[in-house]
Amino acid sequence: MYAQLLRGRIEKMKKLETIKEVLERAVDKIYPSKQALETVLNGGRKLKIYLGVDPTGPHLHLGHATNLLVLKRLKNLGHQIIFLIGDFTGRIGDPSDRLAARKPLSEKEVRQNLQTFKKQASKIINFAGPNKALVKFNSAWHSKMKFEDILKLAQLLTVQQMSKRDMFQKRLKENRVIGLHEFLYPLMQGYDSVAMNVDMEIGGTDQTFNMLVGRDLMKVLKHKEKFVLTTKLLENPKTGRKLMNKSEGGFINLDDEPENLFGKTMALPDEAIMPVAEFSTEMPWSEVKQLKNMSPRDAKLKVASWVVKLCYGEKPAAEAAAKWEKTFSKKELPAKVPTLRIGHKESGIMGILIKAGVPSKSEARRLIAQGESSTTELPRLQILMGSDF
Repeated sequence: MYAQLLRGRIEKMKKLETIKEVLERAVDKIYPSKQALETVLNGGRKLKIYLGVDPTGPHLHLGHATNLLVLKRLKNLGHQIIFLIGDFTGRIGDPSDRLAARKPLSEKEVRQNLQTFKKQASKIINFAGPNKALVKFNSAWHSKMKFEDILKLAQLLTVQQMSKRDMFQKRLKENRVIGLHEFLYPLMQGYDSVAMNVDMEIGGTDQTFNMLVGRDLMKVLKHKEKFVLTTKLLENPKTGRKLMNKSEGGFINLDDEPENLFGKTMALPDEAIMPVAEFSTEMPWSEVKQLKNMSPRDAKLKVASWVVKLCYGEKPAAEAAAKWEKTFSKKELPAKVPTLRIGHKESGIMGILIKAGVPSKSEARRLIAQGESSTTELPRLQILMGSDF
């Protein structure tokens, strides 16, 4: 009897801690309020919650991990989770945080990009077993809509509402083009909530406008409240730029090999390691706070291990850490040294770094400025130079 009471108390404490993480960790805002969501989560009502991702590229990256981890915590509380792949909206192109329209993707390009999305997301959330997460595609309803349906839906929003969006205001001031299809994107994303009849949506702060459109549509068409939880973007605290882009440090993809995941994390700017630890790993909060008292190198080693652990587990994380230490700290060469063939035109340090896999010239310049310790995402290379390759 005592053991049963103890187990019940432990489970209750775990639930409260998970709810606290859902409400606070990496969270920017909650609509209509944090208190309203906390009441529902504590009350035991099961929610249908979704995260939407457009397949504009073939990889999910560390920035996506932030939202996937929120989904995982909610799933652990017993809520129904939906991972929505925007195979229809991906062909329109989300205008969020864009000063120019996205290049529309073909249906073939979208299909190619989404092939491994479920496999990548499954590194964090479970699509099998009890209360398994679901995968849905928004082409299931959008491709069936008639023009008459779109007109009726469009009547629920105004041009003034759309024009207030930040990036549209910026474009208007700079006399940049705004495509009519870009006005339709928030409408399409908003309708996803209606089609699935959800109770909650999760997304980054760059998706706030789109998610709130869905909240408005739910009130009108379903006569119900929809919670919206916006998460902080993975950014460099000094520059304010997104970390998961080529100019700031390149993409750390969830399906990168363990060694690359570890090395790319080690190559991040020192100031970026705290947001990565808090937003995109399962490192306990108590350990995240301790990072401030560690040297940048030791903090990165710890966070890099947690990044690999998130995607591959403890053993691959330990192996990746040991290999990095052997190669870059102890200056030992690995058993197999890859060969990089360089022509005369690529013989400068900039050309060599680009050839070796640095994603952009700006990133190469950053690595050169910061010195050898910053090039940790690159393998040790045997460099062959000449013109007969």
